[in-house]
Amino acid sequence: MQYGMFMMPSHPPERDMYVAHQWDLDCLEMADNLGFSEAWIGEHFTSPWEPIPAPDLMIAQALMRTKNIKLCTGVHLLPYHHPAELACRVAYLDHMAQGRFMFGIGSSGLPTDYRLFDVDGMNGQHRRMTRESIDIILKLWQSEEPFEYKGDFWDVNYPEPFLDSLRFFIKPYQKPHPPIGVASVSIGSETLKIAGERGIVPMSR
Repeated sequence: MQYGMFMMPSHPPERDMYVAHQWDLDCLEMADNLGFSEAWIGEHFTSPWEPIPAPDLMIAQALMRTKNIKLCTGVHLLPYHHPAELACRVAYLDHMAQGRFMFGIGSSGLPTDYRLFDVDGMNGQHRRMTRESIDIILKLWQSEEPFEYKGDFWDVNYPEPFLDSLRFFIKPYQKPHPPIGVASVSIGSETLKIAGERGIVPMSR
């Protein structure tokens, strides 16, 4: 049996953000020393109790303090990121991790996060954005030829090479991409359908 851990991370709102960050890094280092196989790190933007809007930045630092544990976004909230930018950032992090990264994705659930980014979390817009975003990310990672994607929320162009030196080149280290997990909160969750359609690992908490 293997053990993993999930970190929101949670901290009292009065705790200094730098101190909280160092505490989280200490926890990840301890988990690695104890033999935990993986650690998932959350993402929120409007919860003072969960003060981490960029789990990939924590992972980048934790990679320097750990040796074996897999470090995972738990989860990147896809409606709040441009998929082309996130595809490049995640692929780059995957190279830094050298096989110790897993890409967790989700649709979000905090009403104040919805409000901050002007996303309608009541009519399913966030779930439709998640579906479109992962389609774009996977297409960017797996395609070798230029394409144009016209979506309901994002338009993305995989560019033609320019002057033999400028081209889209940031593909993941793990092939065809890092393991992907998608978060859900109920049996009938739309994100579980996305997981089933694309062979993605379903997650719940």
